[in-house]
Amino acid sequence: MTHSPIERVAFATPPAIASRARGLSDRALAWIFVTPTIALLLAINIFPLVWTIRLSLTNYRANRAGAELEWVGIRNYTRILTDGDIWLSMQATAHFLIWTIVLQVALGFALAWLINRKFKGNDLWTTIIVLPMMLSPAVVGNFWTFLYQPQIGLFNYVVSFFTGIDPSSFSMIGDVSLAPWSIVIVDTWMWTPFVMLICLAGLRSIPDYIYEAAAIDRASPWRQFWTITVPMVLPFLMLAVLFRGIENFKMFDMVTLLTGGGPGSTTELTSINLKREAFEKWRTGYSSAYAIILFVTVFGLASIYVKALNKVKQR
Repeated sequence: MTHSPIERVAFATPPAIASRARGLSDRALAWIFVTPTIALLLAINIFPLVWTIRLSLTNYRANRAGAELEWVGIRNYTRILTDGDIWLSMQATAHFLIWTIVLQVALGFALAWLINRKFKGNDLWTTIIVLPMMLSPAVVGNFWTFLYQPQIGLFNYVVSFFTGIDPSSFSMIGDVSLAPWSIVIVDTWMWTPFVMLICLAGLRSIPDYIYEAAAIDRASPWRQFWTITVPMVLPFLMLAVLFRGIENFKMFDMVTLLTGGGPGSTTELTSINLKREAFEKWRTGYSSAYAIILFVTVFGLASIYVKALNKVKQR
C-alpha cells in the first residue's frame, strides 16, 4: 500500500513532536509559520534603518573604517538643514516632482478618457501608448540622450519644424535653463502610460446606469463629466499621484544617464546629491543623516496624503 508524501512525513514524525504539534493552537501554528518571514523583514528593513540612524550621529567615513569614531550628535542634521547646496537640490527635486506629476496626470487622464470611448483599433493604440513604461530607465536615458543631441538629434529638428528655430542653436541637456525641462519631458513620456492605466481602471469602474440616469435627467455631457466622471475617478487620480510622487522623489538612474545632474548642479536631484556625498566624498555619517531626513520627509508627506486619500474614498 502506497502513501502520499504528506502521510509519509506524518508517519516519520517522532511521537513526542507529533503529540506537541497536536496540542498547539491555531494561533501558535500561525506564529510558527509567520515568525521566519517577520525575522527576515526585520533583518532586511528595520536593522539597516536603525544602523543608518546610528551612523548619522557620528563622523564615520566608509573609506576610513579604521579611524576613531566620534559621536557628533545632531551636528550632521543641523549642517544639512543649513547647507545652501542641499536646498538647491531640494528645489531641483521640487521642480521635477511638481511638473512631472501635473503633466502626467493631465495627459494620462486625457488618454484614458479617449481610450475608454472604444473606437476601432483601441487595443492597438493602447499597446503602443504603454510601450515606453516597459523600457528600462537605462535604455530610456541613453535613447533620449541621443535624441537631444543638437547636431543629429531628432528632438531639435522637430522643435525647429514647428518653431523655425535653428536646430543647432540650442541644447536641451547642455543649457542651464532647458536641462530641468529635458528630464521632465523624458519622465512624462515614460510614465504617462502608467497614470493612464490607473485612470482607465477608474473610468471603467463607473457603472453605465449612472450616466443613463443623468441623461434621462437631461444632464449635458459637460455636467456629467464634472459631477460623475471626475468625482468617481478622483481616488484613482490621487493614487496615481501618490505612486508617481514617491517614485520621482527618489528618481536617480534615468536622470544620471541623461544629464548626470548637470549642467553644473541644475538637475542634481536629492538622490544624486546623496549618492555624491556617500560614495564620492565618503561622508558616510553626513549622508546617513541626509538619508534619514529624506526618509522622514517622504514618509510624513505620504502619511498626510494617504489620510486625505482615505477621506476622498469615504465620501
